[in-house]
Amino acid sequence: MRRTTTGDLRELKTRGVPIVMVTAYDFNSASVAEAAGVDVVLVGDSAAMTMLGYASTRLVSLDEMLMLTRAVRRGLTHPLLVGDLPFGSYEQSDDQAMETAARFVDAGCDAVKLEGGSDAMVDRVRALIAAGIPVMGHVGLTPQSTGEGEGFHVHGRTADDALQILREATALEGAGCFAVVFEAIPAPVTALLVPRLDVPIIGIGAGGATDGQVLVFDDLVGLFAGRAPKFVKRFAEVRAEMLSAVERYAGEVRTGSFPDVAHGYGLDAAELDRLRTLL
Repeated sequence: MRRTTTGDLRELKTRGVPIVMVTAYDFNSASVAEAAGVDVVLVGDSAAMTMLGYASTRLVSLDEMLMLTRAVRRGLTHPLLVGDLPFGSYEQSDDQAMETAARFVDAGCDAVKLEGGSDAMVDRVRALIAAGIPVMGHVGLTPQSTGEGEGFHVHGRTADDALQILREATALEGAGCFAVVFEAIPAPVTALLVPRLDVPIIGIGAGGATDGQVLVFDDLVGLFAGRAPKFVKRFAEVRAEMLSAVERYAGEVRTGSFPDVAHGYGLDAAELDRLRTLL
């Protein structure tokens, strides 16, 4: 089975087959995504909060993202791997964006993702694609543009805002993006906009009319302790299981019941006797 390509995603859209995308931040989560047969894995800048304990996605560094990307790459074979360009690493100029994107490609990415559909971001997309680097766009809620204390909110609640989302998505499509993420957009708005776009649209909190869905790995398995957004469905409660396991481990260590004979290594009786003599 070969690695998924951007062309494969377009074919899935054409056939009406939903695209499955998850974030992953390390070797283990990537290995799970691989085994589960997902189509796309994003090394998301949400790792800032889920993996590194920052208060905002804006605080994760490029070097931190690249370290996580290399770990994910080692856990993947078949899914398309997309790297999130972190805040401050691509906005300044086309040259800055290309230098950053090239480092993600060197770390094992098949494509990169950037946020926003402004004229400047569309220019970044064109420059990256001209350099041979596939780009995924992102409109609606763009967390990197949300400063400390502003909070996240749904985008496209008015007709004018919905039209602006369409303009941005259309501009990103025209610049050559192979897919666009719709985040935190009312489902009825998404249902009206998706048929007007040719590239695959991946939703997160954007309803079921998109061509695929993406969720944060730690959210969907119930690993992240923070408050989950409304659009998150927990398909497991891994954190609770982990907590229970560590509590049981701590209890057995403190009572002396772990380790027992079954979890230790023995020694030949004659060698043990000889050791006692030598001691």
